[in-house]
Amino acid sequence: MPSDLINIAHALTRQAESRPEAVALIVPQRRSGTGWTDRRWTYRELNALTDRLAAGLQAQGIEPGTRVAFMVPPSLEFFALFFALFKAGAVPVLIDPGIGLKPLKTCLDEAEPEAFIGVTRAQIARHLLGWARDSIRTVISVGPRPLWQGLRYGDLLGVDGGRFEAPITEGDDEAAILFTSGSTGIPKGVVYRHRMFVAQVGLMREAFGMQPGEVDLPTFPPFALFDPALGMTTVVPRMDFTRPANADPAMLVSLIEHYGVTNLFGSPALMNTLGRYLDRQAIRLPGIRRALSAGAPVSPVVIERMHRALDAMADIHTPYGATEALPVATVAGRELVGPLSEGNRSGRGICVGRPLKANRVRIIPVSDEPIGLVEHAGQVADGEIGEICVSGPTVTDSYWCRLAQTRAAKMVDDEGCTWHRMGDLGWIDGDGRLWFCGRKSERVQTADGTLYTECVEGPVNAVEGVYRSALVGIGQPGEQQPVIIVEPERGVDRRRLARDVRIVLDRRPDTAAVKHIFFRRRFPVDIRHNAKIRRNQLAEWATRQRG
Repeated sequence: MPSDLINIAHALTRQAESRPEAVALIVPQRRSGTGWTDRRWTYRELNALTDRLAAGLQAQGIEPGTRVAFMVPPSLEFFALFFALFKAGAVPVLIDPGIGLKPLKTCLDEAEPEAFIGVTRAQIARHLLGWARDSIRTVISVGPRPLWQGLRYGDLLGVDGGRFEAPITEGDDEAAILFTSGSTGIPKGVVYRHRMFVAQVGLMREAFGMQPGEVDLPTFPPFALFDPALGMTTVVPRMDFTRPANADPAMLVSLIEHYGVTNLFGSPALMNTLGRYLDRQAIRLPGIRRALSAGAPVSPVVIERMHRALDAMADIHTPYGATEALPVATVAGRELVGPLSEGNRSGRGICVGRPLKANRVRIIPVSDEPIGLVEHAGQVADGEIGEICVSGPTVTDSYWCRLAQTRAAKMVDDEGCTWHRMGDLGWIDGDGRLWFCGRKSERVQTADGTLYTECVEGPVNAVEGVYRSALVGIGQPGEQQPVIIVEPERGVDRRRLARDVRIVLDRRPDTAAVKHIFFRRRFPVDIRHNAKIRRNQLAEWATRQRG
């Protein structure tokens, strides 16, 4: 690939040139008496494979700018095809299959992909449910091929014309369309450009000190794609990636120990499952240098459990961001459970750390209206809660075919830089740290003022016996009745817990207005991370409980 190419796939080629025999990918097969049997590929092998696949894609008419729906779980084929698509200049379209069949069809019809690459089950669903029927021209199956489908993965490997010549991609060319999970609304296709992916690799390396030769166990598929670009060895865990909370912790520990994993990425739900297991079994993971957890706020209890298993020099980091802008800020777990813990317990929100150096963050007055220019947005006073906005090299500039949503979420400054309105509320403290107070769409607007989810839930979550809690509003904004819903730990006396929660709520005038405490055995959560609470569903449930 040309040395001046702006394309994340170029990083894979560079690794193959500088570290050809280093292991890029390990796919464990089954446990054996001595650990695991596996299949593995060096950087040289993975790069050569992606070249062949990219040539095969080109031979099938997949050219620069061709949108390709991609539904392949983490595997050799996942990594090889994704980087091959980048090399060919195609635009992968990623949609979380767990969002449901109807929203999935809507997203695919909206994206209008010209090709569809997927495992057999995805191909059958596409055929039977008519996903993007009017736009798809090329179908490529990974795994057994149903009789009526088109090409197979192996068919792409028939093209081997020597070194692959990649088309030139510019920094502003579309690189991918990544759909949000829709946890607080309809899934939206976020348009990524090549320069944004390249910038993300740089920010990840700078923020967390990741080095070539490290071994990563990524339990969130999109994050795994950074590994080859960072020169890390990827160990693909055997798990259902759509249900991270249900991952087998014993299996994860076995992989970590057998392969010498140094980096672990997982949702807060997965970290909770793993941390409980480590605590129960008194297991330590001295080889882990860092753990990363994102997708939702991470409970201090979860962080403390992980700390007990990690080496004193290791930590769990909680990067803050969104599909539209990632990463924005980050904070080390030892800060969160140390000097910053009192802020969470006292209702100041959750500290998400200092913005990365490449990013600019400002807090604007809360508004549900579009704001075209940053200069029209205003800015709140120091320490005041408002909407978090960010500008930086990884900030995306549009949603695919969603002009109204783009206008609502994007602003432009006088230098022409795009600012993304995170849809999150927060404030900046005197030390420049950013605090998250909740989603703008989930604030509770009462007749006496506004309550913010994290500012109410933080003190409640600190009550012994509370697993997690959710503040919701019943009624119309401006006249909502605030309700706190508690998911208790197993075996807890609910009467005692209700008394303790009431005591905490009555300590502050604003939270004393929360008159109703409900209990629910299990909260509905998002499908991507199994951690974001679906407060809209809980609000509907609470309304029914009140009658």
